[in-house]
Amino acid sequence: QVQLVESGGGSVQAGGSLRLSCAASGLTFSSYAMGWFRQTPGKEREFVGKINWSGSRTLYADSVKGRFTISRDNAKNTVYLQMNSLKPEDTAVYLCAANADYSGSHQGYYYWGQGTQVTVSS
Repeated sequence: QVQLVESGGGSVQAGGSLRLSCAASGLTFSSYAMGWFRQTPGKEREFVGKINWSGSRTLYADSVKGRFTISRDNAKNTVYLQMNSLKPEDTAVYLCAANADYSGSHQGYYYWGQGTQVTVSS
């Protein structure tokens, strides 16, 4: 079955950096666009950014643009989220997801990971 497993979360001070990884199995990874989302209690899941199948196209939410970078290694079936200049408001559970259509709606993210916690202290 399809599995997406996030790792790399943790606690960091404001201004610091973290790199999250999402390892995929059970699907043809290079056929899927990959997205990163984040979730905090009491709030709707928030889109962070996405990357197309080849890594040639990315799109970011305004709240993270210029600070976060998504990349992927299809040989390793892994997508990354490099987070720099972290702020306390970036604190959330970060989830990766797979979508067969890079340009499709968020409802197209059919496969999801369990998430990894990121905590940014001031």
